[in-house]
Amino acid sequence: MARRDNIFALNLGMQTVSLAEFKALPNGGLKLLAFLKSDLIVDPSADATRPMQIETVVKELRTALKIRAGTRVHVTLPSQSVFSRFVKLPGTNPEDVTSIITFEAQQNVPFPIDDVIWDYQIMGPSRDNIWDVALLAIKADSLSEIADSISKGGLNAWTIDVAPAAIYNAFRYNYPNASGCSLLIDIGSRTTNLIFCEGDRMYSRSIPIAGNSISSAIAKEFNQDITLAERLKIEKGSIGLGGAYAEPEDPASAKIAKVTRNTMTRLHAEIARSINFYRTTQGGSSLLRVYLCGGSTALPYTMEFFTEKLKVPVDFFHPIKNVMATEESVAQTTGICSGGLGELVGSALRSLKNCPLEMSLRAPSAIRAQDMGRRAPKLVMSAFLLALMPLLWWLYFTKASTAIENKLSEFKSDSSKITTLSANIDKVTSQQKALIEDASPLLVAARERSAWTEILEDLADKIPKRYIWVTQLKPVIGTLAPTVEPAKTVKGAPTPTPTPAVSAITAVEVNGLYLDNPPNEKGALIIDEFYDKLLEAPTFAMGEDRSKIITQRTTPTGENWAYGYTLVLPLKQPIALP
Repeated sequence: MARRDNIFALNLGMQTVSLAEFKALPNGGLKLLAFLKSDLIVDPSADATRPMQIETVVKELRTALKIRAGTRVHVTLPSQSVFSRFVKLPGTNPEDVTSIITFEAQQNVPFPIDDVIWDYQIMGPSRDNIWDVALLAIKADSLSEIADSISKGGLNAWTIDVAPAAIYNAFRYNYPNASGCSLLIDIGSRTTNLIFCEGDRMYSRSIPIAGNSISSAIAKEFNQDITLAERLKIEKGSIGLGGAYAEPEDPASAKIAKVTRNTMTRLHAEIARSINFYRTTQGGSSLLRVYLCGGSTALPYTMEFFTEKLKVPVDFFHPIKNVMATEESVAQTTGICSGGLGELVGSALRSLKNCPLEMSLRAPSAIRAQDMGRRAPKLVMSAFLLALMPLLWWLYFTKASTAIENKLSEFKSDSSKITTLSANIDKVTSQQKALIEDASPLLVAARERSAWTEILEDLADKIPKRYIWVTQLKPVIGTLAPTVEPAKTVKGAPTPTPTPAVSAITAVEVNGLYLDNPPNEKGALIIDEFYDKLLEAPTFAMGEDRSKIITQRTTPTGENWAYGYTLVLPLKQPIALP
């Protein structure tokens, strides 16, 4: 059974259908594994049954080569099935050609552009901003009919090429060093394809004179049907050379050789006209060599005939010259110029990189299949992800639930720690309060013990140095209003209780004298100076209203040397009485 990575090529000639299996080599080469061909009905009047014939032959060849159904295959069509045109388009770069190629195709294709499948390729570099462009087109209905016949035969038409382009690819692969202009003359059953190869450029033309033309002339000469004439051509046919060459001894063979030469002479006239056209209108070079291929080149003296007429070296085209081949496949390629082997090699090269011509007339079904093939991995991945979505959601919610439970456990643990810590704080707060209650009498005693010292020190520090004396200090007894401690914010803290009102020394009454006689020039203002200094004392709560502080100031009369005054100084820290 054929392997999946092998390459399969199918050539649909007008009289011969051939199928080959290739393998791509690691070095970029090609290897021929198997090759089979089968003939179609010769009579052109049977063309109406051609789709059915293709289906039957494809199925037979596929079965013989043991190719599984549905395998992708590169297909080559005969030139008369496809419209081809070579045009010259202006432009400074390939993008300019791309922008106008659709319009050019509409002008050159003899069918509505919406009714055809078409493709194009730029041939080599431009010459003076003129680009050689090859156009291929085929009616969509015809292409679909061909693709359906191949599909019914068990194969899947993947790329669809035309015979001249495939032969050009095969020539470039097998004769990479051929320089200058080479001409391949492909003489088939219905048409003769002329393929001019010159570097990266290719030009082709189809001539409606070929093998069937010879068979028709023989049938007319012998008054026989086309099938018998084809048999006579194969068994006794040759090309008469004339001149010094002797004619065949058999009268029938001699007559066939003469009829064939007349037909081939007409073909040569068309070839000569095409060569001249290629040189004058396509800018081609002089012809250096000719290669012959196609089933009708099997006639004896074909090479001698064209050598005589064209005056250049003529040889047979070897389509597997640089293609590796198994012994079995070599045995099957007897008559290498027949059976469409060149078309098969050129078509198979489409699977390799750097194929010179890559135009393809893909059927709409093949386009859809290729698009589906490109999108299949994405569709499969999308379907897989869609099927996987419920599992992903389940995993997500499971993981999320586990994470939430873990967080709740952490919060519960932290909450338990906080509760324990709060209880410890409440305990410490209670102990602190008890200690403060126990220490309060001692603190009060200690403060009261130093209170009078501080009072006396502030008075001594703030009293003016001269002209004023303190003669008496008297405590002023008052009542301290009850106070309430601020509310505790710690959970479980005890409710604050008000402090009861107590008696305390709230102020100190200072009595004294000030000197009125000189040198005391300030007089009674010395008391105001004493007051201003007491504002800075830390012990007293002096107010802005000095009349509440200086309660008595004796007015000098001149009768005494000193006069009395009284200050009532409020204490910032009252002294509680026992």
